Amino acid sequence: MSDVATDARAAIDQGRTAIGIELGSTRIKAVLIGPDYAPLAVGSHDWENQFVDRVWTYSMDAVWSGLQQCYAALVQDVRQRYDVELTSVGALGVSAMMHGYLAFDSEGELLTHFRTWRNTNTGKAAEQLSTLFGHNIPHRWSVAHLFQAILDGEDHVASIGYLTTLAGYVHWQLTGEKVLGIGDASGMFPIDIAVGAYDPTMLAQFDELAAQNGVELRLAELLPTIQLAGEPAGKLTERGAKLLDPTGRLRPGILMCPPEGDAGTGMVATNSIAPRTGNVSAGTSIFAMVVLEHELGRVHRELDLVTTPAGDLVAMVHCNNGASEINSWVGLFAEFAEALGVAVDASTIFETLFTSALQGAPDAGGLMAYNYLSGEPITDLHEGRPLFLRAPDSAFNLANFMRAQLFASLATLRIGMDVLQRDEGVRLDRMFAHGGLFKTKGVAQGFLAAAIDTPVSVGDTAAEGGAWGIATLAAFVAGRAPDQSLVDFLNHQVFADAQLETSTPDTRDVAGFESFIQRYIAALPVERAAVEHG
Repeated sequence: MSDVATDARAAIDQGRTAIGIELGSTRIKAVLIGPDYAPLAVGSHDWENQFVDRVWTYSMDAVWSGLQQCYAALVQDVRQRYDVELTSVGALGVSAMMHGYLAFDSEGELLTHFRTWRNTNTGKAAEQLSTLFGHNIPHRWSVAHLFQAILDGEDHVASIGYLTTLAGYVHWQLTGEKVLGIGDASGMFPIDIAVGAYDPTMLAQFDELAAQNGVELRLAELLPTIQLAGEPAGKLTERGAKLLDPTGRLRPGILMCPPEGDAGTGMVATNSIAPRTGNVSAGTSIFAMVVLEHELGRVHRELDLVTTPAGDLVAMVHCNNGASEINSWVGLFAEFAEALGVAVDASTIFETLFTSALQGAPDAGGLMAYNYLSGEPITDLHEGRPLFLRAPDSAFNLANFMRAQLFASLATLRIGMDVLQRDEGVRLDRMFAHGGLFKTKGVAQGFLAAAIDTPVSVGDTAAEGGAWGIATLAAFVAGRAPDQSLVDFLNHQVFADAQLETSTPDTRDVAGFESFIQRYIAALPVERAAVEHG
């Protein structure tokens, strides 16, 4: 066994480690990190949402079976790498896709399907609440789902005893604590940044509006308690340990950090916590988080106001549709290769197709694509239809096709970033990127730099993403110095020696993306027609 492996084994034996688990849209991932915050082992489990009763959802059985399989895969990876059994760690954290709606009664029973961020049936509620609060309330926020249920007269509303997010639910089951990190909480209900709590004026306005619609409640009593990064959020109970590891080997008593959403963990994973920094996370959805120096001049429906895990104001551009359509096309090419009798692994197919896009015309040769598997609020579409379009004289080849698909995955993000950068004049010193879209070096990263005309950096942990981010937040709780800020912890301990690869905007690609986005906006009526008639 190498010296590195021996040191890792010692850290595991001594509990100088932390685990982060993130429930993403298509994969549940666990990362074990050591004292230097570097990943030691990983585990994962693939899953997929279901469309049940016209609601995008995951069953709670799928949540727990997925978590158990993911954790078991992590344990197996530790065993194979270091010949040691993982039975405890120094700290543990849980993250999950932000927002959505999980409603429970006073006995802790789920009242209705878990409604994920992907659902866009809350338009009427979001519009009324945004007008009432003078604060943009996106379709996917928990309060929008709650008010839409009130407007629709759903029976379960009268029985609600607790509302939370997916991360908050899992943490509750593991610890017994009904808490939520402030970043995830800011996607449930607007936050008063000055005091780090749900906005009391808006809470009162909501209660009054609910009463006007025949429902008496006190929303403040239904929401999780807010916690900031670095604050202990309970310990893994005996019941929680068995939920995560039915073999009984995992010991209870592990310190846990506040549960956070994937947006917050992405900010940590890219060290984008300080003002004038930002990051882009690309997976099933794609979103940008930009830490603001001051409040925006006015309300924009394209921009959500949320917070960092430390409670600082963030403008978020959230797009429901990210890399899923690209994944579908890659799957088709993989199927074609298999039909030819060619054995090629998925990573090679991704790399080959992505790299080909670098040879495409700057504007993708006149090709056009829409990656809308679901509705897209930024472009005011309540449903989606994936489309690929070309004119008779378009340059139809593999390079341009893949460039069009990659540009399409960034297009809606660009529309929102234009509001932030051009209309509000927000300045960025640096933008980081993470998520599977950026695993092939220099491709999507360079296209993103062109799309937002800003240098984009990718670090060594980009592919590990939010699972590594929540593991780092767990390590922050376990080893935090008195009065140490999250920014200081990340800058001076976690990222002090970080290696970054930065892509600066290529002038030809900037001009090419500008041409593409103009055609994209002009052709949106085609996408709307497909939704209406397809």
